[in-house]
Amino acid sequence: MEIIRVKYGTDLYKKLIDYAENCSWIAGKHLAQILRENNFLEWEAVFAAVSEDEIIGFCAFLETDYYPENRYSPWISSIFVDEKHRGNRISFAMIEKAAEHAKLRNFNKVYIPSDMTGFYEKCGFEKIDELENYGGDIDNIFVRKIL
Repeated sequence: MEIIRVKYGTDLYKKLIDYAENCSWIAGKHLAQILRENNFLEWEAVFAAVSEDEIIGFCAFLETDYYPENRYSPWISSIFVDEKHRGNRISFAMIEKAAEHAKLRNFNKVYIPSDMTGFYEKCGFEKIDELENYGGDIDNIFVRKIL
């Protein structure tokens, strides 16, 4: 398994749009739309977890996320792993790849939104806030310093 930064116009980019659009997580459709629009800043990125030429997960590294009030940046967002591949630390590997990407772009912190508790703390994150998302739900906001 490897984590690959997905570049616009490649076969993997096209495959990721289809994968995200059809994955079991509703936020996948949102990522697919973002990929179709391709309005990324130079430093933003999307990563795919790939095993034997099959996409098994994805995450994004973005300036803003699904919040009317975006008082944090940058975000590691839209973290998804296919159900049959969960439990293999793939989410952790994608988070590490995104954090490495952030460090190379001179960021000293990264943020993750989630309605989960417990998981991201194991990845070195600390809950610092709660924000209401565009859907009206409240998400936990986690931060991790990049050393």
